[in-house]
Amino acid sequence: MDDSEVINFLLQTEIIPLCLRIMETGSELSKTVATFIVQKILLDEMGLNYICATAERFYAVSTVLSNMVAVLVEQPSVRLLKHIVRCYLRLSDNLRAREALRQCLPDSLRDKTFGNALKDDVTVNRWLTQLLFNIGENQSPS
Repeated sequence: MDDSEVINFLLQTEIIPLCLRIMETGSELSKTVATFIVQKILLDEMGLNYICATAERFYAVSTVLSNMVAVLVEQPSVRLLKHIVRCYLRLSDNLRAREALRQCLPDSLRDKTFGNALKDDVTVNRWLTQLLFNIGENQSPS
């Protein structure tokens, strides 16, 4: 069984609403696992298309991610932030989602709010720079 078959199966279940609920209310570990599952779904083309197929699905995911970022401003977790940034970066691969992210990407990901927390994580910094480039911010990818 390949990843696409697994993703297809998961999309037929209530996994995304369940993960979103956990991402909002779970412990840090539960949030990290749920965000990782959403990230894996997004990394598959079928999963990305599914989440971006309707504005309702996209905004459900992006709103939860945004709320999580707001919490991380107060209580940083690099491990969780890494998965959130990767989710946003993958969403930015979809044209309609990219347009929407220009409006709804949290300011704390656009400015240097997480600069200190991410100073030693080259990968997340690269993802964040690419995300900002994808949505048309004035930074170029390194």
